Amino acid sequence: MSPPKFTTHPVAATSPAKPRIWWSNAIFFTLVHFAAVLGMCYFPPWSVRKETLLLWFLTWQLSDFGITIGYHRLYSHKAFRASFGVRVVLAILGSAAFQGSIKWWCLRHRLHHRFTDDPVHDPYAATRGLFYSHMGWIFYKPTYERMELIEREDLENDPVVRIQHKYYVPLALFFGFLCPALLGSLWHETMGSFVWGGLVARLCIWHCTFLVNSLAHWDGLQPYSDEDTSRGNFILALLTGGEGNHNFHSFPRDFRSGPSLIDWDPSKWIILGLQKLGLVTALRRARDDDLVEAIHHMRKKEGLGTVEPESNLWDGEIWKTNQVKEFAQGRCIVVIDSFAVDVTPYLGEHPGGANLLRKYSVGLSGDIDKWCKADWAFSGGMNNHSRAARRRMRELRVAKLVD
Repeated sequence: MSPPKFTTHPVAATSPAKPRIWWSNAIFFTLVHFAAVLGMCYFPPWSVRKETLLLWFLTWQLSDFGITIGYHRLYSHKAFRASFGVRVVLAILGSAAFQGSIKWWCLRHRLHHRFTDDPVHDPYAATRGLFYSHMGWIFYKPTYERMELIEREDLENDPVVRIQHKYYVPLALFFGFLCPALLGSLWHETMGSFVWGGLVARLCIWHCTFLVNSLAHWDGLQPYSDEDTSRGNFILALLTGGEGNHNFHSFPRDFRSGPSLIDWDPSKWIILGLQKLGLVTALRRARDDDLVEAIHHMRKKEGLGTVEPESNLWDGEIWKTNQVKEFAQGRCIVVIDSFAVDVTPYLGEHPGGANLLRKYSVGLSGDIDKWCKADWAFSGGMNNHSRAARRRMRELRVAKLVD
């Protein structure tokens, strides 16, 4: 007996098309830099009050947590659930960071995780150069060919996300620029507070976040995986609320960026504190077995210079297609590499969302074309799956298919 000939559909290698310049973004971004430098010349740090410098630090850090806790871990990766009040606060802080709305930011970040380092489909691919991945990408307005593949229902169904997206510009201007100036008026330093709490703080939050896209894909350690360019960098972790522990890229749904007790990750500590207060729930963690296996794999690879290929051996059941259709009733079964994979218990954990798995599941009609598409999607068509994801897939196999 031979396995069915399920053919995959390789993705054609293409070069990124030259995108249009995003003039409004480019002009605003450049003007803020010029205004901040000019403002610091008129209001150098030794000439302003301590309250103003404290305001600069707090507005930088708070807007940073709006990105790391809100935009990134809560909304992009659904690593935990938050109360309405927490979501509102995170949306306000994220608005003050001036990095786009939650919806805009999350869709691009999810695309980045789907196609990490792909020069065509990754919005800020490190493979396109350090400058491009740091800030060059924001000067362009590309058409993301695969954006329609990205799950967005959860974002569109959240009233906080909808309102923040609709009123993002006035919210960003008010909380990012006007609020620091108003607070500074309390100690009679309105312009100095606007410069430091508004302009300079924006540069800090921008470039610290951008360093995660650029330097954290260029320099640092890779204790968990070397399948992409992500790296862990302690200095960046200090600057970015823990996001510099970036080699945790293979475990996006974990609410922690640094799982170890010694990892600097204040975003994680804040989330744990909010959990103690009952304000966040359902904190997701990568399985300990997956973390241990990933670390062991990398240590073995570094020590020996090579590792054994992933095993595809199977000593379980052998099914024909009609048996798969019968088993699939009431369950979510996909066919990958000629194996029936029961992803029903994984629906709630899948980073791409449960609907994506259901889209490629075996139907009662036994549509062979759909089965082929599931294989294509897993093998790079819709996501560059990590070693950890492939390992999990093998654990969920229930039978090998034959003609």
